[in-house]
Amino acid sequence: MVKVYRVENIVASISLRTFIPLKKLKRFQDTQYNPEQFPGLVFRIKDMHITFLVFGSGKLVCTGSRSRDAIDKALKLLISKLRQVGVNIKEKPKIEIQNIVASGNLNRVLDLNKIAYNVDNTEYNPEQFPGLVYKLADSRITFLLFGTGKIVCTGAKKVSEIDEAIKALLSVVNAK
Repeated sequence: MVKVYRVENIVASISLRTFIPLKKLKRFQDTQYNPEQFPGLVFRIKDMHITFLVFGSGKLVCTGSRSRDAIDKALKLLISKLRQVGVNIKEKPKIEIQNIVASGNLNRVLDLNKIAYNVDNTEYNPEQFPGLVYKLADSRITFLLFGTGKIVCTGAKKVSEIDEAIKALLSVVNAK
């Protein structure tokens, strides 16, 4: 199958298994910390377009990455900053991918009315939103389909799941 999509964002949860003194991290550029509004510190790596939400418990949420390798590189950078403020990471961080968002183009016009009428697990209300929502059966993956053929896929935890989901989507769209 020719790849018709591109990964736009990967959301990962990470556990460093150690306490993090958030006030000490405030000194670094591209951080935001206002505990009265939000309990975590925002740590941005602008040149990588990656943002971490850092919590005192040692839990992190990473967004903005387009690959697992980029998450690993950004995490190494964050850990080096943590070492500068006296935080020693003794165990290998536990990284778990929570969601992958991909966008693509099927390179064909889609008749969303026909798909909504003939395919189960769809929601389509063009007066409210121009896209059709299609929940893949027996899966956590959801697609947004647009009449232009453009798609957005969310809910995958592995890129290989996106490949399989698009195959399933194409079989449904081609059959109707």
